[in-house]
Amino acid sequence: MDKHLKKLPIGIQTFREIIEDNHLYIDKTKEAFDLITNYKPVFLSRPRRFGKSLFLDTLQNIFEGNKELFKGLYIYDKWDFDTKYPVIKISFAGDLRSAELIKETILNLLDENSERLNVNCDKNKSIGLYFRQLIRKVFKKYNQRVVVLIDEYDKAILDNLDQMSVAKEARETIKGLYTILKDSDKYLKFIFLTGVSKFSKASIFSGLNMLTDISLHEDFGNVCGYTQKDIESTFLPYLDGVDLTKLKTWYNGYNFLKDDVYNPFDILLFINNKYKYKNYWFNTGTPSFLIKLIKQNQYFLPKLANLRVGENLLDSFDIDNIDLEVILYQSGYLTIDSIEIDEDEDTIYTLKLPNREVKSSFNQYIINNLYHDNSLQRKEISKSLRNVNLNDLETSLKSMFASIPNDNYRKNKIQEYEGFYASVIYVYFQSLGLDIIGEDVTNRGRIDLTLKLNNAIYIIEFKMGDENALEQIKSKNYHQKYLTENKEIYLVGINFNKEDKNISKFEWKKIEIKLN
Repeated sequence: MDKHLKKLPIGIQTFREIIEDNHLYIDKTKEAFDLITNYKPVFLSRPRRFGKSLFLDTLQNIFEGNKELFKGLYIYDKWDFDTKYPVIKISFAGDLRSAELIKETILNLLDENSERLNVNCDKNKSIGLYFRQLIRKVFKKYNQRVVVLIDEYDKAILDNLDQMSVAKEARETIKGLYTILKDSDKYLKFIFLTGVSKFSKASIFSGLNMLTDISLHEDFGNVCGYTQKDIESTFLPYLDGVDLTKLKTWYNGYNFLKDDVYNPFDILLFINNKYKYKNYWFNTGTPSFLIKLIKQNQYFLPKLANLRVGENLLDSFDIDNIDLEVILYQSGYLTIDSIEIDEDEDTIYTLKLPNREVKSSFNQYIINNLYHDNSLQRKEISKSLRNVNLNDLETSLKSMFASIPNDNYRKNKIQEYEGFYASVIYVYFQSLGLDIIGEDVTNRGRIDLTLKLNNAIYIIEFKMGDENALEQIKSKNYHQKYLTENKEIYLVGINFNKEDKNISKFEWKKIEIKLN
């Protein structure tokens, strides 16, 4: 790599440090300018490690009038940097695993702001009264309206979803904090909150009913993340010899209604680690309660390959009624694939797993935590699929089911449900990074699972008991949908037996077609 290139901003979320220490910066100041000139109370939801904190810090430097940092950037000659605004910045971080720690953290953050802004507040007041006093005193001291920036507004709640009483108390504590913002409107220039989740306004933001949510606003779809254009221009000198198509398959694919984007964390670490393909973003932490939700609800995992949801599902999160699809979308494990307007003028989103990193990592995470897999079994399944050896595939799948611990079947009857077995096979296939369509729609019905490889297409039907799975595929001509793809097509019928907790019948047929 050219030693004259700017340094990579790995782990740096401070705009000033990036600029002054000559780190690479992807200019997001056009979005910043459009935002602060057109809106006042704003909310942005993005998955973790997507650059929310850096964007928020950029806003702080704009409002504080640090013009010298923006030389050469879009906003430099467009914003009035001579007018400086005092900024109250609250960034939730650290240990928030109890109600006491949450309140202590908030009070410490308010103390830090009062000291930095050189105002004296009554620290014996409640959190809400302290915050209100801080806003008013800052306004009076600087004779200027105040900017409030809150980063990871929801962290105190999300960190405690496995201990619901703490999560609910955290919700009420921060709700009281945000309610103060409405009461202080005339003292405020701009409000900006970031987080992972989008809680319903009734549960968190009842006081901020004018809050503008830009999370799925196409003008701000690229406000976080790197675009393909960024990769092929700014980052190109850093990617000498890298197969950009492979890089895109691994790390691109997140969509917030503008361009597909890369998670910055992935790209920076990929370059820094000499172009090694690893699960950089995923390995920064996956909430354990996801596994509990999947297990408790016996969730039919193939749905994740072709999930259709309404706009309201993506727009709210309620800890009293946790929905797995909402968590997976807001956490970044699912992203938007396409949008359509139905006959009732409602918006319908089709969601997908964004890229190879998430496909393999998320499903391997499920396998490790639910089925206690060893990697050898996955390799055997992969080998048999890629070599189109159906006999070996049958052996590998039977071995895989036989290895699932008996603990998975206690205190429930999941072995009696076809969906359990289909889910197990689905996550194994997805963990291999394969192209899968779950509940694949044809003009004759729905295929349980379609698996597309470079050299073959597998159409798979699952049945519990003795009903002939292969005959259903054949009778409904499910394969006709794929006759133009110039690949070998294999029909696979798989039956399960609840007593043996395994495959009882495995039949397949190759469709004879003339390949070009």
